[in-house]
Amino acid sequence: MKKNILLHTAVLSLGILLTGCSAERDALSVKSKDGLNKITLTLNDAGQLHYNVTRKNNTVILDSPLGLECADLNFLTGLTVADVSKTEERRETYELKVANNKTADHILTTKSITFKNAEGATVILDLVATEEGVAFRYRFPEGTGKRTLKAETTGFHIAENASGWLQPYNKAGDYTPGYEDFYVNTKPGAPISGARNASVGWCMPALFNVNDSKSWVLIAESGGEGTFPGSHLSPDSKGGTYKIAFAEADEKFTLPLPEKQIAYPEANLPWTMPWRVIVVGDNAGDILLSTLITDLAPASKIEDTSWIESGKAAWSWWSHPDDHSPEIYKEFTDVSAAFGFKYTLFDAGWEKANQEGKIIDHALAKGIQPLVWGYSSEYYDPVRRQKRFKELAAMGVKGVKIDFWCSDRQEVLATLPQVFEDAAKEHLLVNLHGTTMPRGWHRTWPNFVTAEGILGTESYFYEPRFPELAASQNTILPFTRNVAGPADYTPLALTMRLYPRLNTAIHELATAMTYTSGIIHFADSKEVFESLPAEVKTLLKDLPATWDKTECIVAEPGKALVLARQKGNLSYIVGINGTNAANEVSIDLAKYGKGYSKYLIISEGADPLMGFKVETHTIASGFKHSMAPKGGFIIQFIK
Repeated sequence: MKKNILLHTAVLSLGILLTGCSAERDALSVKSKDGLNKITLTLNDAGQLHYNVTRKNNTVILDSPLGLECADLNFLTGLTVADVSKTEERRETYELKVANNKTADHILTTKSITFKNAEGATVILDLVATEEGVAFRYRFPEGTGKRTLKAETTGFHIAENASGWLQPYNKAGDYTPGYEDFYVNTKPGAPISGARNASVGWCMPALFNVNDSKSWVLIAESGGEGTFPGSHLSPDSKGGTYKIAFAEADEKFTLPLPEKQIAYPEANLPWTMPWRVIVVGDNAGDILLSTLITDLAPASKIEDTSWIESGKAAWSWWSHPDDHSPEIYKEFTDVSAAFGFKYTLFDAGWEKANQEGKIIDHALAKGIQPLVWGYSSEYYDPVRRQKRFKELAAMGVKGVKIDFWCSDRQEVLATLPQVFEDAAKEHLLVNLHGTTMPRGWHRTWPNFVTAEGILGTESYFYEPRFPELAASQNTILPFTRNVAGPADYTPLALTMRLYPRLNTAIHELATAMTYTSGIIHFADSKEVFESLPAEVKTLLKDLPATWDKTECIVAEPGKALVLARQKGNLSYIVGINGTNAANEVSIDLAKYGKGYSKYLIISEGADPLMGFKVETHTIASGFKHSMAPKGGFIIQFIK
């Protein structure tokens, strides 16, 4: 009897202990409303903080380090839990001017956990879980004066049997970092390879196929509001742990800034840092369509956005890079008018052409809204910037393409929201080039309509490997770069350049529909536009620059991408092949073509590099199409 009592007591004690551990884990975790995604924090005996992420109870981010090292305080060890907030739900419902799906509507489950260090100073971790993934951020809630952050030990531990698609983060140079490198297919822990330039880390967003290929993860950043530099991932990922790294001090190609030996993040207290975002899905299409980065970004700061309109633009630089004459700018304005484009882009050298030939007046007389190029160094000083924006608006300019930022330093990321705000006051759109990665800014500042930060079609001039790798990149970037924000890829580009194109003509045209950009700047010459078949010309005239609804039909990064796109009463299916082998796709056209009787399909012509084949068919359930190597197709449904 005594033994039974002792055994019962031991079992009861063990149960209480396990229940207590479970309660502690639940207290330091948050789960999405659908119960699929969960982030959990843990403290070890040394007071070091870690976290992991699960989806459907399968681990997608292994135990990973958290912590901050400040100039005056240490939040790496000796941490204890001081407070745990209630779990709350917040609904984020909004519309985007540039989107795969016009409306976003998600429930965010949130919790804030306060930790104290050995000196009694506090730091808060805000946790978020949604149906699209999880996120966390650090926050110093109290104090006065300025705080400097020397290191952030945040890591992302990826299982070593996973596959990754990562872009090298280039060392500072004349035009770097500019997020214009190839995404390489690599394994966690592998060193940097295949970079265009010397590199000091990996870029975000970073894509991984994890959990024995059952889950997809995208590591990214959101927000920051100018109080933090752009972050990337350190080059040393031994064991599969990628750690946060800050912008380098020498990233100041165009910055009118004093020398700094080390460019540490610093801000006045209280200080809220950017979200570390982990998008999670069962397939790569879930990643492509995610709005988690904008769900976490601040809501629009522009009350009246009716003047912000997406559209298309003709653009002379790609076909005539050395011709800055009034005649060439006017010629491309006329191309915009002929194709019903809303905009025309005047690139570098436009000021002289305008003095000589009144190219802006010509555009306005044609009903075309002019966009003009500018150099980033002109836009750091607020007085000078505001004066310039007023001058441009008075001239009839509708938007600015500001080039050569080439830095992730905090001074740059603090300037960009000021650029968006000052431009909005004059009803000007903003396009960033030679720039950092967007971080959900197109929600907060909807006049930010597109950005480079992508290895686009200008690479046919500069990069010998681009022709061979372009098709593959076009099936990776929609799952990585374009998830972070609108991407100015400058599609079409049929004329052969220094490094001749290998993608088929329809593949190049299809990129105008696989990338998302608030303004699509079409590359190539007037002669190429005029030589297109009538059906392709009509497609260009009708083609929207943003979408109401998108569905992924085929989502295989590096291999193939097929999307169903809708805008109003326009409905399309577009596909591209990223490989050197034919790729057959099967699609239920009856499903996607409801309400339509026929469809038009554009594919490769007799000369695949320059020609198009156009056919019209009656809609049937069964549809198969063999995409040519580096090829593609576009289907437009017809009433």
